[in-house]
Amino acid sequence: MVLNPLRTHCVRKGPQLLRFPLRFTPFVLKKPLLQGLLRWQFQQALAEGELDFLENRWLGIEVSDLELRWSVTVENGQLLVAERSDCDVWFRGNANDLLLIAARRQDPDTLFFQRRLHIEGDTELGLEVKNLMDAIDIESMPKPMRLGLMQLADFVEAGLKEDATSSPDRAGVSC
Repeated sequence: MVLNPLRTHCVRKGPQLLRFPLRFTPFVLKKPLLQGLLRWQFQQALAEGELDFLENRWLGIEVSDLELRWSVTVENGQLLVAERSDCDVWFRGNANDLLLIAARRQDPDTLFFQRRLHIEGDTELGLEVKNLMDAIDIESMPKPMRLGLMQLADFVEAGLKEDATSSPDRAGVSC
């Protein structure tokens, strides 16, 4: 097998390269992008009331290696994104792991027990969020979002496999 050092480097270091610009980008600029993507993805779930359990409750998401965090709630049937430190439940993980969960390439329970996914706070709410994510049909995602997610997941998986074969002491470790 021929290893691609660029791919392995990008998978390992890619999120670190994004950390600097994300850290200094004001939340007021990140918010419309995050809110737009989440509304686009969850528009059907919102319309069908599948996110009603988030009404006046806050879900925090933290991408630890990117130092990126935001909070989500539902108010009057609308999904809202904010920057808060006090949330009912927090989901924390690194970019590669969260991406692989979203693409259905990794099981969140496995990552939780490997201590690569952290869920803190209201466990009942956390379970509802996890069940909702498990119920999302990848094929129902907007096509551009689905294709981008799958390509990124392929890239991350390939880099992690190359990394595991080239450096046994780093197997399974991502950025």
